[in-house]
Amino acid sequence: MAKGQRAGDAPVGVDVIEGKSYFWCSCGKSSKQPMCDGSHKGTAFSPIVYKADQSKKVFFCTCKQTNDQPMCDGSHNANN
Repeated sequence: MAKGQRAGDAPVGVDVIEGKSYFWCSCGKSSKQPMCDGSHKGTAFSPIVYKADQSKKVFFCTCKQTNDQPMCDGSHNANN
């Protein structure tokens, strides 16, 4: 799977709500990081849907190099 352009150097913590879907930006072009704003239109990228299984804080990747999309796996450390 192709990886998007780097949009940040650290994950973003988001308090998610159980049962709600979140649309993670996979292209790196969104101005609403880490969420999709539609900037991928016309590219091969599309948002990754994350549906919260419980209300909690999760850490979404912003470097777009994670192998655990949409969650941060620490890949930003290897790319610095």
